[in-house]
Amino acid sequence: MSALFDYDDDRELKNAARVRALEALLIEKGIITSDTVDKVISYFETEMGPFNGAKLVAKAWVDPEFKKLLVTNTPAAIAKMDFPQGMAGAEGEHMRAVENTPQVHNIIICTLCSCYPWPVLGLPPYWYKDPSFRARAAREPRAVLKEFGVELDDDVEVRVWDSSAQIRWFVVPQRPSGTEGMTEEELASLVTPEAMMGVAFAQAP
Repeated sequence: MSALFDYDDDRELKNAARVRALEALLIEKGIITSDTVDKVISYFETEMGPFNGAKLVAKAWVDPEFKKLLVTNTPAAIAKMDFPQGMAGAEGEHMRAVENTPQVHNIIICTLCSCYPWPVLGLPPYWYKDPSFRARAAREPRAVLKEFGVELDDDVEVRVWDSSAQIRWFVVPQRPSGTEGMTEEELASLVTPEAMMGVAFAQAP
């Protein structure tokens, strides 16, 4: 990843300390309880996150009809999955999937703030909210992709999808070669959040 989107090594420690202080204050004021915090963290660790998106992509790779439904009617495709209740809420009301092909590569951004499809990608990484990334990815996506290690031939069209409160985009990356015969579970392990944002390829087996 480009140093432009890097951050200080102790950034996470400082942020964790701020979160602990804020949590303690909210509990002290009686606004939340420690159980509330634990429940939210558990939800993002076990029920809502990129593991859901990886399952969608893996199923799309092995089932052409499902892939067609996923990119034409994303909510209907998601409804076919055995996902937890509430997937249509919490930033997932209007999700749309776009498919990478040998001719087209997609990348998602949010030029307004950090709109992101939480139910299938979890919480956005720090750099997704970075003003430099948001501006440059819209202005020069091919250069930004190269900095992430995604080098594309000149004849590959790059499409940028700007998420908002109305539509939250994610990418169905291309299936890696050499994965014939792999199970959906095995295929899902190759799908990273970055690949579903368009800033990486799916991992090779």
